[in-house]
Amino acid sequence: MASTVLCTIVSAEEEIYSGQVEMVVATGTIGELGIYPGHTPLLTGVKPGPVRLRVEGGDEEIFFASGGYIEVQPGAVTILADTALRADDIDEAAAVAAQQKAEQEQGDQRSDIDFARVSADLQEQAAMLRTVRKLRERKG
Repeated sequence: MASTVLCTIVSAEEEIYSGQVEMVVATGTIGELGIYPGHTPLLTGVKPGPVRLRVEGGDEEIFFASGGYIEVQPGAVTILADTALRADDIDEAAAVAAQQKAEQEQGDQRSDIDFARVSADLQEQAAMLRTVRKLRERKG
């Protein structure tokens, strides 16, 4: 069995990452996924949150995916995300401000508010903040 698999993370705008990894950890619609080389082929949705990659040598890289799909094939893992960012690139202050704005809109009783959009925004910002915190835990 191979000790690494090619992992590619692609957002709607660009390829964020491509390289050999020892493991991929993400939250799919079917639950938490730990994908090692030789994993059974799989296609599932990705929930907003952190995507952890253990790269060759044991180092870990953390990304944020706002949703999308993950495809596992014998020699490759592809994450097609609506939005994907390196955790280091997330502006924590902007995420907190966006979360607070969404919470304020959610509490507003105006009839012109799209509550589904506000709820989705709130979930995405919370997932972004979880990603930042996970990165902070890793860096110690």
